[in-house]
Amino acid sequence: MSKIQAIRGMNDILPSDTPLWQYVESKVQSVLHSYGYREIRFPVLEQTQLFKRSIGEVTDIVEKEMYSFDDRNGENLSLRPEGTAGCVRAADEHGLLYNQQQRLWYKGPMFRYERPQKGRYRQFHQIGVETYGMAGPDIDVEVILLSARLWRELGLSQVVRLEINNIGTAQDRRNFGEALIAFLRQHEAALDEDSRRRLQSNPLRILDSKVPSTQALLVDAPGLADFVSEETRVHFARLKELLDLAGISYVVNPRLVRGLDYYNNMVFEWITDALGAQGTVCAGGRYDGLVAQLGGRGTPAVGFAMGIERLVLLVQEAGNAPADITQTLDVYMVAAEERIGEAMVLAETLRSELPGLRVQLNCGGGKTSNQLKKAYNSGARLAVVLESDSESVRIRHLDEESASETVDPAELSKALGSLI
Repeated sequence: MSKIQAIRGMNDILPSDTPLWQYVESKVQSVLHSYGYREIRFPVLEQTQLFKRSIGEVTDIVEKEMYSFDDRNGENLSLRPEGTAGCVRAADEHGLLYNQQQRLWYKGPMFRYERPQKGRYRQFHQIGVETYGMAGPDIDVEVILLSARLWRELGLSQVVRLEINNIGTAQDRRNFGEALIAFLRQHEAALDEDSRRRLQSNPLRILDSKVPSTQALLVDAPGLADFVSEETRVHFARLKELLDLAGISYVVNPRLVRGLDYYNNMVFEWITDALGAQGTVCAGGRYDGLVAQLGGRGTPAVGFAMGIERLVLLVQEAGNAPADITQTLDVYMVAAEERIGEAMVLAETLRSELPGLRVQLNCGGGKTSNQLKKAYNSGARLAVVLESDSESVRIRHLDEESASETVDPAELSKALGSLI
């Protein structure tokens, strides 16, 4: 019988890898809490219509990438491909939005059916930030400052750069889209296949094409900046002033449009060259019309999402992970068979009297010498040894010196507290 393996593009995260994930996630959570953001959790499964109405029916995500199916009641459901729509649905459903300001964050798995490659998987994990009820550019700048602080905390400031753009209102983009279509129709034969398909369905996405010939053609195309409204120009100008005041470097990228239909006004991306083709590490913007689009009352909103896989890869590439990040134990307890009960009680006492101490008790028996080998292989700093010919305990340092000292069991917590 053949073994059952993981689904392609849906990866296991093994115990050797999870410490780095936990390190990155703890840094993100610490930064979010320092800005007063609160965590929200919502299901991975939603009605498919939620994503069609929010992301857009003619986006790549909805057309080609969603995992959708009919359940036993005939209701069409989808695994969430992104978090913003579900967050809006949950916040509105539970009365968190009307006449209120909210700063929320979430983390968890997302699902998209696409060709797996380094940093891009079919099940991937995101941390998202969503804010509601604040219309000014000050909150836009806050979410950018928040992300910039995270790069500093992770030691990544030198390997990421900020790009921003004003994509105007939905009507601005429709007007621009008409002009862009008219221009591209004259050069349709020179477009790549994907861009020709998007010409009618979603022409702004052509601006994001990575095909060199298409990018060369776009040099002479109409510019979105010529179509955006005065109101969004003022907003964007003030946003840049505040970024300058905060000392945040940025580049205005007129071709930055984002791939989701719900964005308006300001959009941004943090880009890196350290991960090859998967250069976007964090992306977001304003989506003031989405709450109303999903049936709620009009609510200004801005947010972003970042992929945890890419963050982890970036920390690895930059070599900024703490040297002891894989160390999971402080103490490994070794006991002769007749003292195993005493060792078990002593381990519980240590955990109670030294909160946070990581203690593992050898289970499964074996000679003391074999247990000590396991102690050395465990990565623990110290071994506590209970031998058969003594009522005391021995503390053994699991380093090159292998020094040891003998203490009374009643004094073990005090002795370890001075060593850890």
